[in-house]
Amino acid sequence: MILVTGGTGLVGSHLLFQLVSEKTKVRAIYRREKTLARVKTVFAYYSDDAERLFDSIDWVAADINDIPALEQAFKGVTQVYHCAAFVSFEPDKYNQLRKINIKGTANIVNLSISHEIKKLCYVSSIAAIGQAMDANAFITEKTDWNPEKDNSVYAITKYGAELEVWRGTQEGINAVIVNPGIILGPGFWNGGGSSSLIKNIHKGLKHYPTGSSAYVDVWDTVKVMQLLMESTIKNERFIVISENRSFKSFQEQAAKALHIAPAQKKAGKLLLGIAWRLDWLNHKLFGRRRKLSKQMAKSISGKTLYDHSKIRKALNYSFRDLDDSIEKVCKIYLKDTENKPS
Repeated sequence: MILVTGGTGLVGSHLLFQLVSEKTKVRAIYRREKTLARVKTVFAYYSDDAERLFDSIDWVAADINDIPALEQAFKGVTQVYHCAAFVSFEPDKYNQLRKINIKGTANIVNLSISHEIKKLCYVSSIAAIGQAMDANAFITEKTDWNPEKDNSVYAITKYGAELEVWRGTQEGINAVIVNPGIILGPGFWNGGGSSSLIKNIHKGLKHYPTGSSAYVDVWDTVKVMQLLMESTIKNERFIVISENRSFKSFQEQAAKALHIAPAQKKAGKLLLGIAWRLDWLNHKLFGRRRKLSKQMAKSISGKTLYDHSKIRKALNYSFRDLDDSIEKVCKIYLKDTENKPS
């Protein structure tokens, strides 16, 4: 039996589809029943038999900080894919991020130890990788994390979660950690992640940031995770990206696939500096949710280059062309938009 946490998220739902399509015995954790509809939506993208595939999953209602419920979920499990996480860059969400990302991961690790799980795969992020001193230097799995830097609250908690996994490897767990870039995939257009970025581009963005980041689609991410779990590789971490690309180039390619005009105005460091300060002021004066933190503004203004050679060599793996990934996601988005009731 394989256990998947975060099964109602982008990565988790696509992973579940792959596993049940291969007739693998799967148990998945969910917190709120209404989120199960997202999984059915994802399954329906790829199969006319989505309902049956969905029903083949052993669903368990459990929070990753609810130990008694997790104990039940772990019964008979031999492998764990830990995909559950809270994604936010809002500084005031730090305690919630710690509770879910660090404490929740510690719970999964502890139960994996006590139940003698054969292998654990943890879905981390490139945010938990260190930053290169030189903007033109490639960031690798060995790039040191610098706790003195002005890291985002999300990055801090994902790094803390990785430390819990490494602790588990010292206590007998075989584990692999994947550090994906920005994950492109369909079905979560209102979720605030990369899928919602496609929606925002379609609505019409006026500005593009001057920095760059690394991207990978959800299909490659899931495939790499499965291959790592099926391999003899253990106690290693891997950067999982298809390509490094500027935000301008990404927005242009997505706009092309969505048949709209791309953003024309540059959002430089000065403009973003003003924007995050106004965002902070709105939060303080009116209690509005943060949309742009200081750390995020800095991140999207800077150039970063990530090296994916380790995973390519380890699995002899070739990633999908990023333009093809963008095209595929945008095509599904447009179809969903056309089918949405008015």
